[in-house]
Amino acid sequence: MFGNKANKPQSRIDCLIGEGTTIEGNIEFSGGLRVDGNVHGNVLAGQGQSGTLVLSEQARIDGEIRVSHAVINGTVAGPVYASEYLELQSKANVTGDVHYRTLEMQLGAIVQGRLVYQPEGKSDKVVQLKPATAE
Repeated sequence: MFGNKANKPQSRIDCLIGEGTTIEGNIEFSGGLRVDGNVHGNVLAGQGQSGTLVLSEQARIDGEIRVSHAVINGTVAGPVYASEYLELQSKANVTGDVHYRTLEMQLGAIVQGRLVYQPEGKSDKVVQLKPATAE
């Protein structure tokens, strides 16, 4: 748990959205994506693929993030879903619920929403249990 680096994001970046660039629309990617600019839309790892998102200090995403690994040091307005690992660095500012399996949060990071732990193998399906009856 502590000091375990097995869940760390991959270090390879396949795509860069540079500072001063604004993307209007959703982004679907695999591998590594670094955002230094602005995205007005959802950022999603491809269906069934792992994806690492790195959001720099000057970057902003207005939309949902759904990836396996994320390192956030910028601004996010929307929910964040990190199925494996999420690192919120000191300049991170997230307005929305944060769903994670492993979380690293540095001093100074801000979350205006709920922190929701997602255990391994958690299903969105809810099974109703019948209460026990006394005989």
